Amino acid sequence: MNEMYDMSIVTHNWGVALVLGVILLNIFMLFGIKSLAKYTRAMLLFTPIVATAIGMVVFTGVVMMAAKHLDFTIENIAMIFFAFIFIYLEVKRSKALKSISKKEPDAFKNFKAYALKIFLLQIFVTLSISFWMWL
Repeated sequence: MNEMYDMSIVTHNWGVALVLGVILLNIFMLFGIKSLAKYTRAMLLFTPIVATAIGMVVFTGVVMMAAKHLDFTIENIAMIFFAFIFIYLEVKRSKALKSISKKEPDAFKNFKAYALKIFLLQIFVTLSISFWMWL
C-alpha cells in the first residue's frame, strides 16, 4: 500500500508540473497566434490535452486518498476545492472563446486580456496549493 501511495505522490507532482506547463503553453499560444480563427482551431485541438492534465492530477489525488483510507484532511478538502476552482476557470475561458463575435474588431484583443487574467489566476491557484502542500 505504501508503494502505491509513494508512486501516486510522484505522479501527482509530475501532473501538477504538467498542468503548469500546459498553462504556460496556453499563454504562449494566446500571444503567439494573431488570428482568431487560428487560435480557435488550436484551442479545439489543445483543450483535450488540458483536460487530460487536469484529470491526471485529480485521478492521482483520488488514488492517494484511497491509499489513506479516504481520510478527509484539511489538505485534501482544500485540494478538492482548488480543483473545482481550476476547472471552473477553464470552463469560463472556453465559454468566453465560444462567445466571441467575429464581427467586432477588438473582440480577440479583449479576449486575450480576459484569458491572460484567467491563466494568471490558474497559475496562482496551482502554485498556492502546491506551496502549501510542499511546506
